[in-house]
Amino acid sequence: MKISVITLFPDMFDKVFNQSMLWKAQDKKLVEFELIDLRQFGLGPRHQVDDTPYGGGDGMLLKPEPLFAAVEDAKTRNPNAKVVLMTPKGKIWDQARAAELANSGDNYIFICPHYEGYDERVLTLVDYQVSIGKFILTGGELPAMTVIDSIVRLIPGVLGGETSAEIESFSDGDNYEYPQYTRPAEFRGMKVPEVLLNGNHGEIAKWRAENAPKNASEK
Repeated sequence: MKISVITLFPDMFDKVFNQSMLWKAQDKKLVEFELIDLRQFGLGPRHQVDDTPYGGGDGMLLKPEPLFAAVEDAKTRNPNAKVVLMTPKGKIWDQARAAELANSGDNYIFICPHYEGYDERVLTLVDYQVSIGKFILTGGELPAMTVIDSIVRLIPGVLGGETSAEIESFSDGDNYEYPQYTRPAEFRGMKVPEVLLNGNHGEIAKWRAENAPKNASEK
């Protein structure tokens, strides 16, 4: 899979893409990342990428010319890629969509808006509009990192165990993963449930099913 990212802040991605599972996926040649600096496609000597909105209003909008040029440039190296726009107006991201994109065989170009937003004509380039929740961030970089991580870790061969992705929270609808413990069996007076120590896999499976949370914790 090849993932291109169009952003005004490419340096934000360096540390993230070269750590943990994202680094592992690259090391295994399962994913290739490309960072594209939107500023390179800005207009005039100051490489302008934004302007005030027609009709008035606060903030600045990303102009269509740099965004179109950046996507077209990315497609010269990633020609059949699907374009993903990070936007609060998009469909809320979930585990099922992450698995769908991870196993689709497609490549992707992520657009990370900034400032007040983007010229609406950019939507003619876009295959997926994605949101990570009903809140606003300064830009699309952090949401893009989140979505990319959720996709890449589900590419077959990235995670260690064959069933690692299958037993995670949300892999079966809205269900959460069961509580888990490791050594020591007792820590500061808190003990691991006895059923997990007895080696009876049938009882363990029953306990896990009964104790998997149905709702998110309020804490």
